[in-house]
Formats: sequence, C-alpha cells, structure tokens
Amino acid sequence: MGDILLWLLFFFVLIALLIMVVYQLMCFADLEFDYINPYDSASRINFVILPEFITQGVLCLIYLLTGHWVMFLLGLPYLYYNVRLYTRKQHLVDVTEIFNQLNWAKKERLFKLGYLIFLLFITLFWMIYSALDDDEM
Repeated sequence: MGDILLWLLFFFVLIALLIMVVYQLMCFADLEFDYINPYDSASRINFVILPEFITQGVLCLIYLLTGHWVMFLLGLPYLYYNVRLYTRKQHLVDVTEIFNQLNWAKKERLFKLGYLIFLLFITLFWMIYSALDDDEM
C-alpha cells in the first residue's frame, strides 16, 4: 500500500509541475497576442520559475530516497537543465528581451511539457502496476 501512495505522491507533484509549465506557456501566449504587457508577463513567469525548479528538485530527491532509480535517472536531465540555467543566471525572463526570446522560450516550455507528460505516463503505469500487484497478494 505504501508504494501506491508514493506513486500517487509522484503523480500529484508531476501534475503541479505540469500546471506551472502550462501557466508559463499561457503567459507567453498572452504576450504574443498582446493581451498583456511585457512587464506583467515577465513578472508572472518569473514568479513561478523558482517554485518549478524547487519542485523538480524535490521530486528527484524523493525518487532517490525511495529507491526508484529508473524514475530518478529519467528525471535527472530535466533537473540538470534547470540547475544549469540557475547557475548561469539564465532562468529568469528579462523584460527588455522578452520579445526576442519569445519563440525560444515557448519551444523550451513545450519541450518541458512533453517531457513531463512522458514522466506522468510512466508514473501512471507504475501506479497501476503497483495497485494490481498489491491486489494479487
């Protein structure tokens, strides 16, 4: 039963990460269609970037501490990319350069979204597998 609860925790943390990335994409789309000004868009995006990085780090740490090595290794490239952005101080959206970086930033968030959806499907698979495995015992 404990393994199912862990997979459920992983599932909800991944949903939270998906919500943060989709929110960033929506802010970029609003900026692109001129529904919001660049300052508000950049401040909204920058507000959720650090919580996204922390949540991803916590998720990888929980994978590591609970012994789910494959999921830890699958989440490691995304964590490495976030750490690299943070250490190079490239993680925040600059208000003055937001229109120049718009296409690249949207592609980056779409890639993150696809990667998180991939992790979500694997988590769902293992959650269902664990539930069926516990049911047989």
